[in-house]
Amino acid sequence: MVNSFRKKLGTLLIGGLVCVSVSGTSYALEAGSKAPDFTLPGTQAPVILSNTAGSVVYLDFWASWCGPCRQSFPWMNSMQEKYRAQGLKVIGVNLDAKNEDAKKFLAQNQAKFTVAFDTKGLTPKTFGVKGMPTSFLIGRDGKIIAQHLGFKEADREGLEKQIKAALEANK
Repeated sequence: MVNSFRKKLGTLLIGGLVCVSVSGTSYALEAGSKAPDFTLPGTQAPVILSNTAGSVVYLDFWASWCGPCRQSFPWMNSMQEKYRAQGLKVIGVNLDAKNEDAKKFLAQNQAKFTVAFDTKGLTPKTFGVKGMPTSFLIGRDGKIIAQHLGFKEADREGLEKQIKAALEANK
């Protein structure tokens, strides 16, 4: 029932700024707090956040039914390509209950960055995700620099500025 509701709500909001997610208790993480570590299955190998220590991480929570998530993929691909050499790692965490839904989405929307799968939805709870997409910019020290809810064309420039500033800090 909840998955059916999520799909319908995602379809209704497909042109909107945020796809709302229905979830249980979550805790908001603030800038300056340590990003919770996680280990999740990935497309290539397990994805372990603590293995990215020393890199700037753009962590994005997404789902196949979320229209703005679809819009964010080309931008995340370009950020990964443009700033990889400077230490940026983009990680997309899929929250679909069925991996088949995520794989179908990925067949249509190529990801040139690391993709992990959280079919149980535990990771977004630890990060306090309230809607999708939600992204976190994590500094080289593992602390959260910024959180962003939603994705639209007008967000691109500001998000890239935050990434560039994070890459320049504490080199």
